[in-house]
Amino acid sequence: MRITRVYTRQGDHGKTQLVSGDRVWKDSSRVEAYGEVDELNSLIGFVRSFIEDERVDSMLREIQNDLFKVGSDLATPMDFERAIRVSPDMVDKLERWIDELNASLEPLKDFILPSGSRAGSLLHYARTVCRRAERRVVALMKEEEINPPSLKYLNRLSDFLFVLARYVNKLDGQKEDLVQWR
Repeated sequence: MRITRVYTRQGDHGKTQLVSGDRVWKDSSRVEAYGEVDELNSLIGFVRSFIEDERVDSMLREIQNDLFKVGSDLATPMDFERAIRVSPDMVDKLERWIDELNASLEPLKDFILPSGSRAGSLLHYARTVCRRAERRVVALMKEEEINPPSLKYLNRLSDFLFVLARYVNKLDGQKEDLVQWR
């Protein structure tokens, strides 16, 4: 794909073009869903600017690429045959990473406050943005058919971001701050 012009003027009246060529309102559920994924991708890019561990940065870079696939999937109606789709393998990869990172962490005994180092805190924030994106995809799937692994990917990604926040905080020497219930 080669982008030769940034502006096209085609969205000046409130509509945008999907991958299939269909034009929809910019506030449609479909555009809201992939727009939230785009915000999440940008936030993860910001998080990466605070990451010093090469392996963690590599994982986040791979997730950013995956999120482009999620966005493309969501921007394409299911009846369009040449679509880029999220695969179950992408979900499986996140589960492997979660298990691997979680094995190096102390078991949780209570809820923790989303805090820690800059990178750890931003990863907690990214988790909440991911959950919002997931809610937008659920709203879309109430209106139109979606590729189920897209929703599964976002669900698992929020879990991964939680575990990664804990892991990064551990790398950064940050103690977890437990919720005080009294």
